[in-house]
Amino acid sequence: MMTKELFYVGDRIKSLRESANMTQSQIAKTFKLSRSAVNYWELGLAVPSTQYIVELAKFFRVSTDYLLGMSDNSTISVKGLTEKQVTAVYNIIECFREDNEKLADS
Repeated sequence: MMTKELFYVGDRIKSLRESANMTQSQIAKTFKLSRSAVNYWELGLAVPSTQYIVELAKFFRVSTDYLLGMSDNSTISVKGLTEKQVTAVYNIIECFREDNEKLADS
């Protein structure tokens, strides 16, 4: 029996993979898996082991909670950025939020 949680994981993996402009085959090669294993994850037919959950989260720079669907908060690593660059990233995010709020109100 498939649970809703399996779809969260699969949807998140697929979304992150597509955002990175990667194919299932590329992900499989990166993690030394078969392409069908990645496909099963994305379809919600299987769930990655704890080891792969952690590795995927590190690879895509998100939290394991986000990957598992326990949180809608994605993380952005600002490691290596200057304070000025971090502020610029924050301002861009706030600009997007304001635009989304305006769209929601109209």
